[in-house]
Amino acid sequence: MLTIVSLFGRSPFAPLQSHMERVARCVHCLGKLFDALENNDYSALEVLCDKISALEHEADIIKNDIRNHLPKSLYLPIDRTQLLDILSIQDSIADKIEDIAILTTLTPLTVLDSFKSEFKVFLHKNIETFDKVQLIMRELPELVESSFGGIEAAKVCSMIEEVAYREHEVDVIQRVLLKKLFQSEAQLTYMTFSQWGRIFENIAAISNLSEKLAHRIRMVLEIK
Repeated sequence: MLTIVSLFGRSPFAPLQSHMERVARCVHCLGKLFDALENNDYSALEVLCDKISALEHEADIIKNDIRNHLPKSLYLPIDRTQLLDILSIQDSIADKIEDIAILTTLTPLTVLDSFKSEFKVFLHKNIETFDKVQLIMRELPELVESSFGGIEAAKVCSMIEEVAYREHEVDVIQRVLLKKLFQSEAQLTYMTFSQWGRIFENIAAISNLSEKLAHRIRMVLEIK
């Protein structure tokens, strides 16, 4: 495996992309996690929760390695503070995924028919929003080559707008989903009602943080 130091030698953004790949692996476990929950397969749920925790830990190791080995003598095309801020937002997404996984295992949950279809759309839209911002992160080397201008910068700005729109779509779906949850309150215990509310909140944070990450990239473009 390439070390963080060698990654910096290849590209100042390669370590960020390496970290983002681990975050993406966490995010893409969510589909299977909630499939297991819907099927009441609690043993599979525990296995997936452990897998997500292990992936989040791997992301933490990479994050700390980047922070500890960010070369002070290396010229970076963006401010170090901006780079570390981007890293922090990425890491927050992995943290949220681990929180979601833990919440699904605290007490047995049932995906109610009253909000099942809306929940699936909600989950998919949040993952989709993350995938869009990951595509932006993959464009960073090309942005450097174009000196953060020209056609490449225009392309990334368009991608940033798309992330923002998808986050808005998530907000709309979340409002419908929450109404469904409150309408289903009688079918839930106080504990499971609260649990679902927290799960919805943490899943929504995926798109919120994805939009925040996209806007950080926009700030880099504006400064340049």
